[in-house]
Amino acid sequence: MGSRILSTGRAVPRTCVSNRDLEMRLDTSHEWICSRTGITQRYVLRSGESLVEIAAEASRQALQRAGLRAKDLDAIVAGTVSSEYAFPSFACQLQRALGASLIPALDVAAACAGFVYALAMADGMMRSGDWKRVLVVGADALSTMVNWRDRSTAVLFGDGAGAVVMVSEPGPKGVLKSVLRSAGELWELLSVRATGPRCAFDDEAVRDAEDAIRMRGPELFKIAVKSVEEVTREVASGAGVDLSEISLIVPHQANLRIINAVMERLGLDSSKVFTNIDRYGNTSAASVPIALDEAIEANRIHDNDIVLLNACGGGLTWGANIIRW
Repeated sequence: MGSRILSTGRAVPRTCVSNRDLEMRLDTSHEWICSRTGITQRYVLRSGESLVEIAAEASRQALQRAGLRAKDLDAIVAGTVSSEYAFPSFACQLQRALGASLIPALDVAAACAGFVYALAMADGMMRSGDWKRVLVVGADALSTMVNWRDRSTAVLFGDGAGAVVMVSEPGPKGVLKSVLRSAGELWELLSVRATGPRCAFDDEAVRDAEDAIRMRGPELFKIAVKSVEEVTREVASGAGVDLSEISLIVPHQANLRIINAVMERLGLDSSKVFTNIDRYGNTSAASVPIALDEAIEANRIHDNDIVLLNACGGGLTWGANIIRW
């Protein structure tokens, strides 16, 4: 008995911030951002907005498309590092917003790899027979954790949420294999302290540099490319799938240069990868499910296609899921 993705959904904040907007508050340019990241715009939270409500909107979409109600769920698993509370968990807050009472609701903290990790966790529990219908969410708001004077990080991140409804069923379709990895000794390459206020884009206060996202970009780039390539090969091999059989790769949308480098090392044509980083930026754990929802909407995924999801994030964490659609 395996697990299959039945439906998807996505949602983002109302405020779209273009590279031209950032030119007015940072020592940067549209051309500089595009050439280094591939990003042209991103959506960010404003003061008073709630990431939980955005995640709830994405979840309601997925539930409606699945023909299910929140009370039909057996569990909620949220990949996120953006809860405003140490406890309750983000998933518990989402549970309340959806009205899905008395079921387990838990967070998986793997930064940008959060959704890939959460999907693997849900699949494992469904294979054990404990859960049959699970809502898996990736949601983050890293724009609230940057120092808006630091162009090396402030231009990268957007906010949003993506959701999938998974169902347990027999047969050849569904999650074929997941591979998860981490290297805690590399945590300093990408980190943010838990202290300090969350600062929305329109706040007058600016998050202190010591409490903002800190990234060692060049080192992280090399490790991300290598680790994502390796885990992609490993998950495909473990599922008995040749790379040539993969119909579409939906990667974490961190940086277009990273995505292109991974595809080149895998020897796969760019037509086999879905990207939307230009319009969303790096939405951390939300990027894979948002991109997956858009790929389905764009008719890039068909019945029986082999779809591969991969991601690398702070921790360092990385992983991949391979799915027969």
